[in-house]
Amino acid sequence: MPNELVMTKGRVIMNENVLLAFAMTALAGLSTGIGGAIAFFAKKTNTKFLAVSLGFSAGVMIYVSMIEIFFKAQDSLTATLGEKVGSIVTVAAFFGGMFFIGSIDRLIPHKDNPHEFHKTEDIEKANTVNDKLMRTGMFTALAITIHNFPEGLATFVSALQEPALAIPIVVAIAIHNIPEGIAVWVPIYYATGNKKKAFLYSFASGLSEPVGAVIGYLILLPFMSDMVYGILFAAVAGIMVFISFDELLPAAREYGEHHLSIYGLIGGMLIMAISLLLFV
Repeated sequence: MPNELVMTKGRVIMNENVLLAFAMTALAGLSTGIGGAIAFFAKKTNTKFLAVSLGFSAGVMIYVSMIEIFFKAQDSLTATLGEKVGSIVTVAAFFGGMFFIGSIDRLIPHKDNPHEFHKTEDIEKANTVNDKLMRTGMFTALAITIHNFPEGLATFVSALQEPALAIPIVVAIAIHNIPEGIAVWVPIYYATGNKKKAFLYSFASGLSEPVGAVIGYLILLPFMSDMVYGILFAAVAGIMVFISFDELLPAAREYGEHHLSIYGLIGGMLIMAISLLLFV
């Protein structure tokens, strides 16, 4: 049984790790507010920094998913279901996580997809039709809210199972949420002329991550076991790999030079590898 949960008379009792996992998820999700703050104060986006940072986040998430989380899930499932069945379930859950987050992306109209990033200087190029801009900003905020829901559950499960392992994941997701905050801030500010209102919308769009964590956990709470944790962990790995290839790397290339995103990617993998070696 995972050490974060204590079984008493067949019921799972939450301990302090649940609060820690929730706090870490909230920190990652609400970093959309950092993007809003950058847009609030900055006159120009530091595209090179964002390119390296997003590549770094992708490197962290890909490495930790493929090297650590996937195999922890496999160990848990093979111990419960046997080597062959456990391995099959691990792979199925891994690709199931990809299919899940990919399906959510497919349901969001392309023009409102949070993967379409913006820079603060885009304000100067924005359409002057306020109603249209406001609608764009609101739909972007809604799209990000929907999109962040499974990310919140993924972060929460990682933090609940392995708090130390979750720290780089939280940092990586926080970095990737920053451009999403900018994507909400830009059209809403230009539509309303109100920087504070634009910031509040960008900040609020990240609330779905801690909300997703709580709702998902409460739904799964009665069923928690080694097998359920293994399936969730494998799905989390799939979700994070999909996010890295579908969002982070394309965004890094869009913001800066191709090589900068790759340097960031390799740097993220290297830092993650070193941090994991410290716990061996």
